[in-house]
Amino acid sequence: MSGARRKIAVVLFNLGGPDGPDAVKPFLFNLFNDPAIISLPGIVRTPLAKLISSRREESAKANYAIMGGGSPLLPETEKQVKAFEAVLGARLDGDEVRCFIAMRYWKPFTEDAARDVAAFGPDEIVLLPLYPQYSTTTTDSSAKAWAKAYKGSGVVRTVCCYFDEPGLVEAHARSILKTHAAMGAPGPLRVLFSAHGLPEKVIAGGDPYQWQVEKTCEAVIAQLGPNWAPDWDWRVCYQSRVGPMKWIGPSTIEAIEDAGRDGRGVLVAPIAFVSEHIETLVELDHEYAELARGLGLAFYLRAPAIGADLAFIEGLVETTVAALDRPGVAPACGTCPPGQRQCPWRRNAA
Repeated sequence: MSGARRKIAVVLFNLGGPDGPDAVKPFLFNLFNDPAIISLPGIVRTPLAKLISSRREESAKANYAIMGGGSPLLPETEKQVKAFEAVLGARLDGDEVRCFIAMRYWKPFTEDAARDVAAFGPDEIVLLPLYPQYSTTTTDSSAKAWAKAYKGSGVVRTVCCYFDEPGLVEAHARSILKTHAAMGAPGPLRVLFSAHGLPEKVIAGGDPYQWQVEKTCEAVIAQLGPNWAPDWDWRVCYQSRVGPMKWIGPSTIEAIEDAGRDGRGVLVAPIAFVSEHIETLVELDHEYAELARGLGLAFYLRAPAIGADLAFIEGLVETTVAALDRPGVAPACGTCPPGQRQCPWRRNAA
């Protein structure tokens, strides 16, 4: 295809979210029926998913009601795609480029995106997760769903992660600084990098997610460098625990409590989320903010998710263009150490 006009499809993966109250229960069922989330045989997992989705339906509806009845994740993703298409189209102006959204648990489903991509008839496909840090529960689940659903043309290249991509790091640092500046000079500060948690057994199985989250945080701290104040410190923490299993920690709740004991206000940065959704707009903005007030913290700030920040979008474009020049599955920047057995790049390179 050298010198020819290529047809390039970029498929952006995300989890999805219910678009209204009637979608809450089926969304929850789809989530808990994923073997990457509940690793039981289907004959057990499916009825269990039905039970969990029924039990959680009303409380979940109440949370989504705070956001107007449904998740803002799809419109947030559409804004990112619009910005991404504009920058990528200018970068690859000799090619025909189209972007597609593939959600794992609600519309537009992976199967819908797969049909649309097949109808487009691409020469090249880049699978680009909107999860910067790789996990078997997110990126791998989406990639497996895609491989099962897609029957069309095109050479497929997969970005497995971009946890320390410079544009991602810059966008997070800017969000933190803007949030702090808007508050003025509130006093001793602890930056809490909050990521979605996972059961310890997932990480013990070699999933690189926690290691990558910590590396993202370290990169953001390095980016903040000259702006770091003497009375600031930082911690990594994990939110959104469900079920009785032991999860990685410390939890964001524990981190907020620790900050209160240490006499510090907190600025929470959603480090593994690139879009606003229920974990940021409800869990962080309501539940944890109320906890902080009850503990008497001097202040509780929350940095916005990076959304369509230009540095982040440009980083995604660079990641996509680089992916076109190599086969298979690979990270955008840093690579996992040998101990991360579930790293797909290491598995493929072996």
